[in-house]
Amino acid sequence: MLSFFSLVDSVSVDLVLVLDDKFLTAFKYVGAGSATISMAGSAIGIGIIFGALIVAYVRNPAQNKAIFNYAIFGFALTEALALFGLMMAFLILFS
Repeated sequence: MLSFFSLVDSVSVDLVLVLDDKFLTAFKYVGAGSATISMAGSAIGIGIIFGALIVAYVRNPAQNKAIFNYAIFGFALTEALALFGLMMAFLILFS
C-alpha cells in the first residue's frame, strides 16, 4: 500500500534535483557579481592614487621621479587586488 508520504518523497526528490541545478547556476552568477565589486573599489583607488600624484607633482616638482615610483607601486598593488577579484569571479563561474 502506498502512503501519501512516500509519493511526496519521490516527487520531491525529482524536484530537488531539477531545482538544485538552477539554484546552483543562479548563485554562481550572484557570487561572480559579488566578486567583481573589488574591481570598482580598485578603480576608485587608482583614481585616488593618480589624483594624489598630480597634487604631489605640483607641491614638490624636485621629487618627481621618487613620487612617480611610489605611485606606480601603489597602482600595481591596487590593480593586483582587482585582478584577484576577477580571478575569483572566473573561478566561481567556471568551476
